[in-house]
Amino acid sequence: MPSFAPHTEEEIEQMLTDLGMSSLEELYASIPSALVRTEPLSLPSDLSEIEVLEQFSRFGRDNSAVRSSLVSFAGAGAYDHDLSAAARHLGGQSAFVTAYTPYQPEVAQGVLQALFEFQTMVARLFGLPIANASLYDGAASLVEAVNMAVGFTKQRRVIVSNGVNPSYREALATFGTGTHLEIEHLDLEADDSTNFGSGSADHAGAAAVIVAYPNYFGAIEHLEKARALADSERALLIVVADPIALGLLRSPGTLGADIVVGEGQSLGIPLSFGGPYLGLFAARAEYVRLMPGRLVGETRDLEGRRSFVTTLRTREQDIRREKATSNVCTNQTLMAIQAAIHMAWLGKRGFQLLARRNYDGAHYLASRLSEIGLVPSTRNFFREFTVRTFGSATDLQHRMLQHGFLAGVVPPGLDDRLVLAVTEARTRTEIDSFVDSLAKELR
Repeated sequence: MPSFAPHTEEEIEQMLTDLGMSSLEELYASIPSALVRTEPLSLPSDLSEIEVLEQFSRFGRDNSAVRSSLVSFAGAGAYDHDLSAAARHLGGQSAFVTAYTPYQPEVAQGVLQALFEFQTMVARLFGLPIANASLYDGAASLVEAVNMAVGFTKQRRVIVSNGVNPSYREALATFGTGTHLEIEHLDLEADDSTNFGSGSADHAGAAAVIVAYPNYFGAIEHLEKARALADSERALLIVVADPIALGLLRSPGTLGADIVVGEGQSLGIPLSFGGPYLGLFAARAEYVRLMPGRLVGETRDLEGRRSFVTTLRTREQDIRREKATSNVCTNQTLMAIQAAIHMAWLGKRGFQLLARRNYDGAHYLASRLSEIGLVPSTRNFFREFTVRTFGSATDLQHRMLQHGFLAGVVPPGLDDRLVLAVTEARTRTEIDSFVDSLAKELR
């Protein structure tokens, strides 16, 4: 079987030279060593394609998957929510699955209408008048929101809470290097909420103040305080919101947010080993011409019939590059439609009930953990909360795998803490069994 190499040795050397690196190992240095394989796979050289595929299927069966072999109490941006049969069936229809980007609105009315309905639901959920037709994921949405704020305010200083998902902050730092952002961080209080007075006191002006709602550690932030800080800095307030939490909490738009972004995976999209996911993005009307991606609008055709078009496309492929506000090349159309179907299936009442089940389940787990000495660092949480393990949380996590549980997420650099999440997919029996197993490991 002939081999296929996408890059020649000369091309690789040129790439490393351009990056100022000496080896591929240096390029991949940020990957944890436990995930790096240093020896080649022990595959015979004379296998047929079918045999190779079967061998890799056996490798894949070594993975432990949520639902099939592990009960998940992990979250931090990706959650084991229930997927409705309606959303699975309707989202899998060929008319949606085969649709790509709606370049020809006259033949893409179904997809455009679905995206218009998606935008409408996201806008209502976030409490803002305008939402776009989706982006890649939550982190990409945050980066685009900052780009938008920088373009509007002409400032390059950005103030971000340490309660924002570390992966999002890392993505922002990466993109910010190229755009010369000055990123300032706000510390957290003992209850994991943001200390909005911990930043610079000179109020020299900023492009944006960024806060998560609820934040990475589970605390429900005081958006009024974030709004006050943004006003003092003459900055836009960007809120990274959990869409499910908004079934119970007031929408960020009604609390003063200028731009709201979020991850849409919890809206009927499976975990799928990390993607594809869905970036949510909404803003106030005065910023509409700076919005990234696509905006689908409703209009009337020449015969007066209701129809849909892409009203705005501010990406560099569609307009003059110097006028573009984003280089986003497409949106997550299929994921957005799946989310729209899921939200429509839930309805307003269903959304509230779903949020309540998440809230009640998380607070029940917190009460049970308190019985064994693991007290949440905050009482003001929705679906997620943090406990201190008084030992290596990573080791505890590994031991809990033997009991069949994915025991939360260990925050980067904080190996004595676990961030635990409970969704409607977790039963009381699973929660009780998890606590019992955890108690045994803590003895």
